[in-house]
Amino acid sequence: MRLRSYAVAIMEALLVFPATLFMVALFARNLQPPQYEPARTAAQIVTWYAERPRIGLWVLLIALPLIVFVAGAAALWRKWSDEIELRHATRQTLAALRVHLTAAITLASTVTAGAILAIVALHLLTD
Repeated sequence: MRLRSYAVAIMEALLVFPATLFMVALFARNLQPPQYEPARTAAQIVTWYAERPRIGLWVLLIALPLIVFVAGAAALWRKWSDEIELRHATRQTLAALRVHLTAAITLASTVTAGAILAIVALHLLTD
């Protein structure tokens, strides 16, 4: 059963990789002017997807992530139903989060602010 879980996790990671690559390329192509790396390679990846809408959009950006989403949800539901330890650990985590809710909100806000600042800084550097 454990080997099957690893196989499902690895297969899902492989199936979602093309969409992840595209999203990273969208971001990376704006890091520097297009004549420099990694912006040049990222722009080529984005162009490849754009020139092949049936493969790039429908298969790699919609179908494969949808398969991963549905299969992952089913696998998690099955695991949730079969393993009492998972349910117990989830309840403990949620209880700890309730007790330390203000710290969790502060953490989420801080991480979000850091991400926004990083995006704005990169945007300013590329203009």
